[in-house]
Amino acid sequence: MQKQVILLCFLLSFFSSSSWAQKVEFGGGLGFMHYKGDITPNLQLKSGRPAGNVFFRYNASKALSGRFSVGAGRIFGSDFRSKDPFQLNRGYIFGTRMLEAGTDLEYNFLDFDYTKRRPRNWSPYVFAGLAFYNFKPDQEPAESYRKSGLAIPFGLGIKWQIKGPWSLGVEFGTRKTWSDYLDGHNESGPGVERRLQTDPTRKDMYYYTSVSLSYTILRVFCP
Repeated sequence: MQKQVILLCFLLSFFSSSSWAQKVEFGGGLGFMHYKGDITPNLQLKSGRPAGNVFFRYNASKALSGRFSVGAGRIFGSDFRSKDPFQLNRGYIFGTRMLEAGTDLEYNFLDFDYTKRRPRNWSPYVFAGLAFYNFKPDQEPAESYRKSGLAIPFGLGIKWQIKGPWSLGVEFGTRKTWSDYLDGHNESGPGVERRLQTDPTRKDMYYYTSVSLSYTILRVFCP
């Protein structure tokens, strides 16, 4: 057993001593998810629901980073939060569980050097990528539909190195989808009551706003 521990420490020490290890970062965040679609045509901050994520980031350079993340949360919408008489007459309310796994590329506008403990190490950044999502509305519609798909995440944020390997980030991201069923409501055509009609050309979107804490591997300690 002691030999295995020594070997593991040797391998960890080898990678940690290289520039590769100092580019590896792990973290997690908490925030809110929002929805935009037939029920909520405009982004409503008061309709946000709790969400969270964990991520792995590889900092290829001071300017570019690659990230893989997994997240979960809920989205919500209500016709009764609108001033539109048509929506108030329709009176539809929904809640949907969201799961997401995605990868994206980040671009830092300022040099963000993870290997140096500088008191003013911070940078705004933008990101874009590809994500796979799965969703489950609380109320199932009568017709069948796909409950998963691909989305394009993009957005912006800002991050600070608060102490040593620890960094704090704030981020706002949009998820562009090709689904009209995130709200569980997609009714159109001549056989549907006018008050229940939806716009089939308007695809649903969801957003994730978060505050995150991350740790960059700068050194590995072995017993």
